[in-house]
Amino acid sequence: MDEQLLRAWVWQTTFRHVVGGRVRAALVRDETGEGVISAAIAVLVMAFLGVLMWQLFGDTLRKANGNVNTRLDQLK
Repeated sequence: MDEQLLRAWVWQTTFRHVVGGRVRAALVRDETGEGVISAAIAVLVMAFLGVLMWQLFGDTLRKANGNVNTRLDQLK
């Protein structure tokens, strides 16, 4: 009888830990990889801003060059 009780206790304890672990895993939100995703988004945003700034900088230089050429032609 003691052996049967021991087996029942071991089975019940094992079952409780297995099911309890699955339930806890389902309830707890897994945040694995959140930092990597956030970093990737930040890199994409910074790349977009860099391209935008480069384009605006190029436009500004082209306009300035055009103004300088116009002034030089007026001096000639």
